[in-house]
Amino acid sequence: MNWKDKFQQPEMLLYFMAAAVPLSFASWLALINNFAIEQVSFSGVEMGILQSLREVPGFLAFAVVFLLLIFREQTLATLSLILLGVGTAITGYMPSVMGLYFTTVLMSIGFHYAETVQQSLSLQLIHKDHLPIVMGKQMAVGSFVGLFVYAAIYFFIDHLNFSYQTIYLFGGLSTVFIAVFIYKNFPHFTGDAEQHKKLILRKNYWLYYLLTFLSGARRQIFVVFAGFLMVEKFNFSAAEISILFLINGSLTMLLAPKIGYLVKYWGEKKALTFEYIGLIIIFTSYAFVENVIFASLLYILDHFFFAMAIALKSYFKKIANPADFASTAGVAFSINHIAAVILPFVLGFLWILSPSLVFLTGTAFAIFSLTLSQLVPKLPEQGYETTLVRQRN
Repeated sequence: MNWKDKFQQPEMLLYFMAAAVPLSFASWLALINNFAIEQVSFSGVEMGILQSLREVPGFLAFAVVFLLLIFREQTLATLSLILLGVGTAITGYMPSVMGLYFTTVLMSIGFHYAETVQQSLSLQLIHKDHLPIVMGKQMAVGSFVGLFVYAAIYFFIDHLNFSYQTIYLFGGLSTVFIAVFIYKNFPHFTGDAEQHKKLILRKNYWLYYLLTFLSGARRQIFVVFAGFLMVEKFNFSAAEISILFLINGSLTMLLAPKIGYLVKYWGEKKALTFEYIGLIIIFTSYAFVENVIFASLLYILDHFFFAMAIALKSYFKKIANPADFASTAGVAFSINHIAAVILPFVLGFLWILSPSLVFLTGTAFAIFSLTLSQLVPKLPEQGYETTLVRQRN
């Protein structure tokens, strides 16, 4: 096997996709709170609306299965990455409420569809025994690139006084460049099973659907309001927020591959249990934190525990029909974003009354998730999706 054959492997394709996304999304995420507050005068209400709009494309991710009637999955991935890059690149040049809403939706379409296709390809092209490990490495690659982005943002803002416009432009165009590189340099890979080109909801996947829904609800509270808390309550600057992201990226880069091995060694049930107990403690602590150092520590730990989401995808790989991967990837993203579309808007108003209640809502979601995770079998497989199945037999 020559160097080109070694390079043109499914794992390498997935690693390049994992690298392309954070060049744009990390740039957008690291600056959005400061950009929205400083240049567009956002309050918690507008931020809640913005984040709800950002999640609408995620809610519509099920439409990926219909686009597969027109495009092959890797082509769709390339187009999605280009949309992500373009939406990010023009963000800084539309500093108004409606302008920021528009660029956010455009960026989000590309982001969510690229993530959906990447998850589908991971499920199709990687063996179930190696999936947690490969997904951990994908997270490590994404975190390494994110680490570079956050370090660059800190340097560009703190030392070179770059504008928001310039940073968004560079980040977005970098993603577009990698998308074109992927399209020109990788063959189209196929999995073991022809994928369904229609929406599929199977009752034996119900536990996976419900845990995915709750995961989306919890993640929104972290993504939207944890960062907003750091800026609004503790007066973090854009450079200081970038340092937090820098720390998170460093830890994820180092630990995500180990988390993949841990999921393989522990099994999905133990990994999910560990994740949800940790999140219960963290969300409850967010509700009452007054110390800036402790708040920063919570922000870092919160990010780490979400890396345990590998376990949920590994669980699905083991219980699913291989022909369902593409369709279910889109459906799962839509389910993940049902609460995400509604919660930021609703909790934006709750934030005005009491930020603590927002985070205690996250605690409630984590407790429900912990309860449901106990239904995951120690050795899940097709026909044995939950412990309730064997009890009925």
